[in-house]
Amino acid sequence: MSYSKVTKIISLVILITVFSTGDSFGRDPFYTQFSNVPLFYNPAFTGLYTGTRVRFASRIQNSSPTAGLQGYYLSADIGDRNLPGSSGFGIILNTDDEGIKFIKNFNLGVSFSARVPFNRYMIGQVGVKASWLQKRVSWDDFLFSEKVTEMYGNLYDSGFVRSASSVLNLPDFGIGGLVQFVNARGCLSGIFGFSVDHLFEPDESFVQTVKSPLARRWTGHADLVFSVRCPSGFNAKEDDALKLNPGIVFQSQGKINSLQAGMNIANYGVYFGVWYKGIYGQEKTHSVALLGGYRYPFAENMAIKVTYSYDMQVKGPHKKTGGIHEISLVLEFSKLHLFKNGGSSYRSISQLEKYQSQLAYGGF
Repeated sequence: MSYSKVTKIISLVILITVFSTGDSFGRDPFYTQFSNVPLFYNPAFTGLYTGTRVRFASRIQNSSPTAGLQGYYLSADIGDRNLPGSSGFGIILNTDDEGIKFIKNFNLGVSFSARVPFNRYMIGQVGVKASWLQKRVSWDDFLFSEKVTEMYGNLYDSGFVRSASSVLNLPDFGIGGLVQFVNARGCLSGIFGFSVDHLFEPDESFVQTVKSPLARRWTGHADLVFSVRCPSGFNAKEDDALKLNPGIVFQSQGKINSLQAGMNIANYGVYFGVWYKGIYGQEKTHSVALLGGYRYPFAENMAIKVTYSYDMQVKGPHKKTGGIHEISLVLEFSKLHLFKNGGSSYRSISQLEKYQSQLAYGGF
């Protein structure tokens, strides 16, 4: 039997098993470069930094009969301190494949944030996200057992009745919050946050008799940026200073918990990082990710950042299936606003904004 037929039968068996064994829970992809897809994990990141940022990420895992995933992320957000509440606005697009590309997910959302200055060196931000989720299944690509000739084995009627619909359209919502701080000299900054996505657990099942809710995703994250040389002012060249960036991300969705922890080092715009990633549930996996990147300021208020990472599973059921490639691109326009500067909301957090150039370069 050909490889393509084997993969189709395996995918169908998995699908039938899920639909016939009661309620099941869907899960989201898990990006390695957290700071380059922040709105995917926490809407409170919307407009955290002044100006406009456009982010793109692609995550590709080598396909095999038991594993295979492609995910793409695109977002754009504006941080304008003259908006009501010193808030931000963002647009998020995410798409990924399941079941060796038989199931395709598409999510388009908008996010809003409100900013609360605690003092000159600390602010809080809360965000909400509303999105439209579409899920497609390609029934014609499945190879049902009754269509396979007996020469390939003793096969029986699957008894599976396909759904009348191959497309689901669902509303989806998420909330989050974070605290950002910087010390008086600007040598130390950090972010602590928490978010909940899929608040109402939309039902993704294509079969009316069975529920398949998209489980709530709980995310907690924290990272610090230590700068060896403190900034001398708003226009200081922060890329020249050596920075250490330890961080951690914890997620819980359905019966699966995941942990990512590690450190980045940055100097003269060059990034290098080593991260551990563990997934804990029915199947435990342990991975190591290496990443490298470069940030280039091609104008006074514009910069581009490119990062590549490679994940290799060192322990788990898919140890020999190949690594995962992830590449991201970030465009920064620090002076692109919706309104002209002015107003009390802008002046009330001027001390923290003074060090935005350093904070913006941090992150995982």
